[in-house]
Amino acid sequence: MSFWEFANPRRFMGIADRIVPWAFALAALCLVTGLTWGFFFTPDDFRQGSTVKIIYLHVPSAMMAINAWAMMLITSLVWLVRRHHVSALAAKAAAPVGMTFTVIALATGAIWGQPMWGTWWAWDPRLTSFLILFLFYLGYIALWSAIEDPDTAADLTAVLCLVGSVFAVLSRYALLFWNQGLHQGATLSLDKEENISDVFYFPLLVCIAGFVLLFIALVFYRTATEIRLRRLHAISLRERMA
Repeated sequence: MSFWEFANPRRFMGIADRIVPWAFALAALCLVTGLTWGFFFTPDDFRQGSTVKIIYLHVPSAMMAINAWAMMLITSLVWLVRRHHVSALAAKAAAPVGMTFTVIALATGAIWGQPMWGTWWAWDPRLTSFLILFLFYLGYIALWSAIEDPDTAADLTAVLCLVGSVFAVLSRYALLFWNQGLHQGATLSLDKEENISDVFYFPLLVCIAGFVLLFIALVFYRTATEIRLRRLHAISLRERMA
């Protein structure tokens, strides 16, 4: 299957109709398995106690918040270069999903941070860049809603996505740019010495797989919905002009 087959709206919706049910089912299976395994069948951490188990929500949601913006960046670039409407609508569809993941990451981070740091919030480099990323999500969604012409909205939101990508990168690599802050280092690392223990690692991988599959299912479903709404809008315009 060629990547550019997704640019055809009719073909995209056919593919989405096949992928979405399976993606939702596998996401539910992974999330139920991973969260049950992580919350009920892993030990407390010797330093953080039971609060460490919020990792099974916090880490996958934070990863997907950043990767959702990266997906929006790629599809926005495709729109700017190739003018494929499906790519612009895919970026639009992914924004509320990515923003929701960002909210989950911020909320679980605050819940995790309060007993560890003694405060719900700290102006840590990673936390601050993540908050700014959330504001960019809000701005992106608001810009789509504020502009009536869909092509103009796609152009302006694509530019906003390019600018916001700076903060997506900072959210991921803030600890490398600023060697300070309260936030811990990477939970998952290629360096075995920095990686978490296997007892936490494997259920976390299952949770991450669940979040990835959920993101895929939601974005395909929402993109197909956006395509249908665009068609209805075009039909209504033709009827007004007739």
